[in-house]
Amino acid sequence: MRGAGDQLSVGERVAFYRRRRGLTQGTLAALMGRSEDWLSKIERGERQLQKIELAVEMARHLRVTLGDLLGQPVLVEDPHDPAGEDIPAIRDALMSPRRLSRMLYGQRDGLPPAPGHTAALTEKVWSDYQKGLIGSVVQALPGLIQTAQALEERDDVPQRWAISARVHHLAASTLSKVGEGDLAWLAAERATYAADQADDPLVLASAARAGTHALLAAGRYDDALDLGSTAAEYLRRQMREDDPNAVSLLGMLHLRTGVAAARHDDRFTATENLRRAEALAAQLGEDGNYWQTAFGPTNVELHQLSAALDLGDVVYVVERAPQVDVLAMPVERAVSHGIDSAHALSLVAEDDGALELLLDAETRAPQLVRHSAVVREMVKAMQRRSPVTGQAPSSPLMALAERCRAV
Repeated sequence: MRGAGDQLSVGERVAFYRRRRGLTQGTLAALMGRSEDWLSKIERGERQLQKIELAVEMARHLRVTLGDLLGQPVLVEDPHDPAGEDIPAIRDALMSPRRLSRMLYGQRDGLPPAPGHTAALTEKVWSDYQKGLIGSVVQALPGLIQTAQALEERDDVPQRWAISARVHHLAASTLSKVGEGDLAWLAAERATYAADQADDPLVLASAARAGTHALLAAGRYDDALDLGSTAAEYLRRQMREDDPNAVSLLGMLHLRTGVAAARHDDRFTATENLRRAEALAAQLGEDGNYWQTAFGPTNVELHQLSAALDLGDVVYVVERAPQVDVLAMPVERAVSHGIDSAHALSLVAEDDGALELLLDAETRAPQLVRHSAVVREMVKAMQRRSPVTGQAPSSPLMALAERCRAV
């Protein structure tokens, strides 16, 4: 465990890291451009860092990562799921010394992997990801990554590089979901390198989307904005306007860039990108799933609500979120929306509604909920506000807190 414990609230972590740096409340408050009373309330849990941009700035002044400040989990751990042991295996696969020098290691002995079989397996695991089966994905990734690396060693066929890009994109997206930001960036970097070798605009655009996921998870919103905007402009120059794959990937790049702008508190850029995505969704005319993007009008609305939440438009999200029909969405998207909706309710202290949404989301994708830093902070805040009955071991709130390792 690094630094402050996972069971501390964000405010308690702020106090912990502030003292470790030798800063007074007054000094840190001045660095933030806020009053000492504001910081004191943050540390006591009487006020929350509602905007993610404030958390990023706080982490920068405290010289810690955003994950450290938010208490993101380090490993997927579930005593009933052996996949929890496989994050270290993913790390080992990504950090294989064979990646350092092909001159030193040469090609592997034996026959190369069959690209067709590997591609089919990769798409099957992508499907598991969209179904919220994160444990299954984590369990499959070490072998997939090793196979992708073996394909790269036979680099005479661009298709092999394209498969490797897809595998590493999947790794980056999964690692971002479970709080492994550094590993997610490493996987995204590998995905983009492989996509460069594949020489396919769609493969590169998809890999760039993996990079935006990793950068957002690390709180590097300026870099996510830069990458998303650059990739969108590149794809726009290369694509055929009637290609639904290209339209979907371009739309997703605008959605991720819009979210990055919202987290950077840049309302104009967020709105501009979300409007561009909305136009592309209208052009597509359906909730498709080209390239596992789930792009379409519904996904655009889900991202609009997520961005609104990041921009502080909490009441709008509370009112609008229940009206969105997510039945046709992949489980991963629907559960992410459920978490956003619960977060909005918790920010206005409608804790019963927030808890109901979280428990429903947990039944659909347990690991997505239990390893979400946002959920853990919500649960802690609701516990502090709950009556004595909510503190009892048998209460649904306390049981969820234990499953999320929030207590």
